[in-house]
This record gives sequence, structure tokens and C-alpha cells, in this order.
Amino acid sequence: MPAFVIDQHDVTNAEYREFVDAGGYAREDLWSPEAWAWRQREGIGAPTFWERDGEGWSWRTMFGAVPLPLAWPVYVSHAEAEAFLRWRGDRLPTEGEYHRAAFGTPGGVERPFPWGDAPPGAAHGNFGNMLFDPVAVGTHPAGASAWGIHDLIGNGWEWTSTPFEPFPGFQAMASYPEYSADFYDGKHIVMKGASPATPIATIRRSFRNWFRPHYPYVYATFRGVRS
Repeated sequence: MPAFVIDQHDVTNAEYREFVDAGGYAREDLWSPEAWAWRQREGIGAPTFWERDGEGWSWRTMFGAVPLPLAWPVYVSHAEAEAFLRWRGDRLPTEGEYHRAAFGTPGGVERPFPWGDAPPGAAHGNFGNMLFDPVAVGTHPAGASAWGIHDLIGNGWEWTSTPFEPFPGFQAMASYPEYSADFYDGKHIVMKGASPATPIATIRRSFRNWFRPHYPYVYATFRGVRS
């Protein structure tokens, strides 16, 4: 794995609001042709979880809107994440870079979880349906990786730049052959980590989630990488 620098925290609503206020949704040069066509067709001008009211932006929680929580991670589509990072001069991590940041150590040994060997618990992150919504980034320092990277598991799925494809030797399981072979179509992107609604049983190093790049309703955030 070549050397890289990765953000310690996910991009927050406050950081993403700078992109919105700077006219990022109106700059075609920041979007891929497919993403720009989607943005125009759907009239996308801000993250799906945001609402504009008379006093500014608010966030649509499970049970109603609240003033935009600036320290929460922003939830966006893959297309929106890429546009923001082009604006900032960064890029999304690959799946391999996520693994290095989450499970690697300076000594070269990989750990089962970012924080070590202990089973996932409330101190390690926002997952397991303990809450309905995100919390401020960095709220769970006990869940940080060996490199001091926070929230790699919990508080929102992590977008990567890696297309969802099979690993060498992949075989579909007999009990559920459609999962996940039906989605190896070049149209889905790997996500790692976990969201507040992710069951603890699926929190493991090998688990891969995936969505199409323009789907706007997934609990997914992102962080930037620089080579």
C-alpha cells in the first residue's frame, strides 16, 4: 500500500455547508458527466437530509427537523462526496486504504477492529441502533484506530472509490446466491464501516456494503485522502 494521508474525522455538516455556500452544486467542473446530469434532472442542490427553512438549514432526523448540527458527519451520495473532494483538492479512499487506516497498525499487524480485539460496544462507536441519528464526529475516542482515525466504524457508512467487484476465488453461497453476486455490475460502489442503524452482528472486518453512486438516502458519509 503506497503511503497516503487520510482525514482524522469524517467531513462534517459545517465543512460541507462551505461547499454549498460556495456554489459547489452549480459548478459543472466538479461533477462527473453522469453525476451532473443526475443533479440537474433531480434538482439536487444540497444533501437529502438537509432542509431549507426561514432561518437557514435544518437536518431531517427520524422524528422531525432540527437546526443543522454542524459537528455531525454529513450524509451524501457518492457523487456529492466526489464533487466536494474535487473542490477541496482531495479524493475518496480506496477500499484498501480504508482497511489500512481502520485495521492496520504501525507494526504491520492487522487488528479485528480499529480499536483492537475487544468486541464492539457502546464506547467504540454509534452503531447497533443505540441512536437514530449521528453524533458529533470524534464522540467515541475509544473507537479510534491505531493511527488515531475516528469513527471508521459507526456514525455513517464510509464511501470509498472502489467499484463493488468480487475478490479472487469468490463463490456465491448456496443459501443466498443473489447476495452479493447480482450487484457485480460495475454500477455499485463499496462502502465500509457502519451506520447508527447497522446491527452489531454485521460489524466485522470482512463486511462490504454497496450502493449506486447517485442514491441519496443511505446513511453514508466520507473523508478525504491525499497521496
